[in-house]
Amino acid sequence: MISACILAITPRILKNMTRTAMACIVAFALLAACTSDPEIKPQATHASPAEFEWERMTPQEAGFDPKRLQRVIDETREHRSACLVVVKDGKLIVEKYWRGETPETSRPVFSVTKSVASTLVGLAQDDGDLTIDDRASKYIPQWRDGPSETVTIRNILANDSGRQWDPDLDYRRLFLIENRSEFAIGLGQMAEPGKVWAYNNAAIQSLDRILHDATGKRPYEMARDRIFQPLGMKHTRITNDAAAQSSDVAGGMVSTCLDMARFGMLFEQRGNWQGQQIVPEAWVEEATGAPSQKLNAAYGYLWWLNRVGDIREPIDPGSSLPPVVQPEKQMAPGAPEDMYAAVGFGGQVVLVDPGSRTIVVRLGEPNAEGRLSTYEFADAARVVTYALK
Repeated sequence: MISACILAITPRILKNMTRTAMACIVAFALLAACTSDPEIKPQATHASPAEFEWERMTPQEAGFDPKRLQRVIDETREHRSACLVVVKDGKLIVEKYWRGETPETSRPVFSVTKSVASTLVGLAQDDGDLTIDDRASKYIPQWRDGPSETVTIRNILANDSGRQWDPDLDYRRLFLIENRSEFAIGLGQMAEPGKVWAYNNAAIQSLDRILHDATGKRPYEMARDRIFQPLGMKHTRITNDAAAQSSDVAGGMVSTCLDMARFGMLFEQRGNWQGQQIVPEAWVEEATGAPSQKLNAAYGYLWWLNRVGDIREPIDPGSSLPPVVQPEKQMAPGAPEDMYAAVGFGGQVVLVDPGSRTIVVRLGEPNAEGRLSTYEFADAARVVTYALK
């Protein structure tokens, strides 16, 4: 077993990944964007609110310093971004597109998908279909009577499940398999639940099987019917494999900046959308209000947090050195502690600052002009920490 530590992918790890691994990630995203989504009518019990149209407000009216905000916009563009949207108090403040993008251009958002998958779990719990303290083996028979039997849904959401992880498995082999859920479920257990924190795509992909078994709905259908359609996210979907056997809940969503701003605003409004409680307020608090475990202060339930605490630097592939503990650190130093974000590979960010009621969405090319994007949580936070008066 591995002793208590933290494992994840960061720019330092990505620099050590092979070109083949990087190509697989990008190719997977392009393939996912083309995957079919069979037309299935939404359930009538989840009615859509009236059509939502963005109201606009100038940066000055919203309390921003125009020159500082423009500097942040210029910095964002220099990161080879495709789009940037800023929303404050429910009003659209900034809407910028570059690199030939338009408001309707859907692009892969990678692990931003995980925050939507977390929301689906919250909905299923509110419906009474599951609880996050259920053992995952209740829904995954293959894990019964084995090392993974005691892994809970909470462990998977918190990324401390102890399920098998290594960079080649999680960032190359997983994406080469047609049915990623079956592959993920068939992996082994590397540590006791709660002892190791690992940003584990394969473990999170097992939520596809759990949600389907618990609710009777495939997660891509559930996301469409319960989140995307009610919010008017017309250009967003979670992809599924060619045989429609698994939804890519670990990283297979495609969306736009404006659609992702709607999702961010749903959380900023505590799960309420135009007077309808789409997501339970209690779940918004549970998923984003505090660290989900004691190994990484920066992580909730598939959301990144800005809480001050021990954040452990991930190890490099093949390194024999132990992980480095960074005590009393933040994702965005100096930014509000209750700030949180959905973050995806290549600088896809949906940031929510509840205190100022600000949402920042940046999407872009993960590997434009042969250079890996370095846009991060802290870059999006500058809209609040630097540009907002």
